[in-house]
Amino acid sequence: MSIFLNKGNKIIVQGITGGEGTKHTALMLKAGSNIVGGVNARKAGTTVAHTAQDGSEVELPVFGSVAEAIKETGADTSIAFVPPKFAKDAIIEAIDAEIPLLVVITEGIPVQDSAYAWAYNLEKGNKTRIIGPNCPGIITPEESLVGITPANITGKGPIGLVSKSGTLTYQMMYELRDLGFSTAIGIGGDPVIGTTHIDAIEAFEKDPETKVIVMIGEIGGDAEERAADYIKANVSKPVVGYVAGFTAPEGKTMGHAGAIVSGSSGTAQAKKEALEAAGVKVGKTPSETAKLARELYEAL
Repeated sequence: MSIFLNKGNKIIVQGITGGEGTKHTALMLKAGSNIVGGVNARKAGTTVAHTAQDGSEVELPVFGSVAEAIKETGADTSIAFVPPKFAKDAIIEAIDAEIPLLVVITEGIPVQDSAYAWAYNLEKGNKTRIIGPNCPGIITPEESLVGITPANITGKGPIGLVSKSGTLTYQMMYELRDLGFSTAIGIGGDPVIGTTHIDAIEAFEKDPETKVIVMIGEIGGDAEERAADYIKANVSKPVVGYVAGFTAPEGKTMGHAGAIVSGSSGTAQAKKEALEAAGVKVGKTPSETAKLARELYEAL
């Protein structure tokens, strides 16, 4: 089992012919992802050559639109490698085509564009699950990768991971590589994102293969506090947390666009306290967090 993604997902790549699209299409295929084509309006009707996981050569068709790609391939998942200024249009195109899952990797999308696209999705009936933007995407190890997470860090296992930070996603996967993961999702740290901690935790709670949930947050906003309230009311599985940014100065914007701290709200300490009040064990470092997760799993 897994959440949101498995080996059956048929994936298209918006921006498949660009530098990032080309590089990561190759890596996703190597990880076993079922990529069925790509989208670039200017190169519609052409194909791109890649190598499949088994070493065979594949020619992936390039379509003029997401809707056309879905019609021709039956795709149910898209990943967007599109420059920031074109990202809003790419997201809206995917929403209009009603693709069930859209992963937006792009960093630096104006918040106004993300907010517009998110509102547009709601207005259209919320038929598309958006992961991102500014995120590493989603991986169900040994099945499928839609994103830029290195697929060789870990294998399948009982840990479900949701993280605001890309690099901390990779570190946590490495720290717990001996246990493995059902699914690992990087949701991104921008002020406006699609899938939230709560969405992922709700899905992990329902997934029979996920035994322990690890959530990684960071300073700024109140997503972790809201997740703490949700966990307290709805989650029976053990949850371990880590909040990045204990040493960040107040009032200063840090690496992620969402990491703006004002007063005591949004600080790592405030988030840690909210999570602990909900029964979540919170580590002071990623390694300590991994150790807590391992102890909770071994105690099950």
